[in-house]
Amino acid sequence: MLTINEIMTTKLVTLGPDATLKDAHEMTREQGVRHLPVVDENGKLLSLVTQKALVSKVISLLTLYGANALERRESWTSIKEVAVPAEECSRIKATDTVRDVARYFLDNRHGCLPVLDDYGVLIGIVTSSDFVRLAAQLLEKTEC
Repeated sequence: MLTINEIMTTKLVTLGPDATLKDAHEMTREQGVRHLPVVDENGKLLSLVTQKALVSKVISLLTLYGANALERRESWTSIKEVAVPAEECSRIKATDTVRDVARYFLDNRHGCLPVLDDYGVLIGIVTSSDFVRLAAQLLEKTEC
């Protein structure tokens, strides 16, 4: 049985707790990622910025202040105003099975799940893209 360890992304793009919405917005554009874990200096997960929360906050700022003020307002907005606290985030372990986590993704409509070790340190992230990549690999194998 496949485990999360075999499909999770380990080259992580993260933010520190003092980051701003502007930092997150730029990082998602530059790095091509949709979800940004916020970690402390030891790698412990503090919160998670989802694409949905990021877009929602940017649209809110655009509506309230207009496009000319967006960059300034983003730089004044703490990432803590946007991110979902770690206590409220679903999380998984690297040893969880892909089957169980896939079912969880479907039932709860998550776009990503942080993968933590026993001490709460972020060691990976699993996204819906990881599952699509796995499906493509399995389909290629069956075509032979």
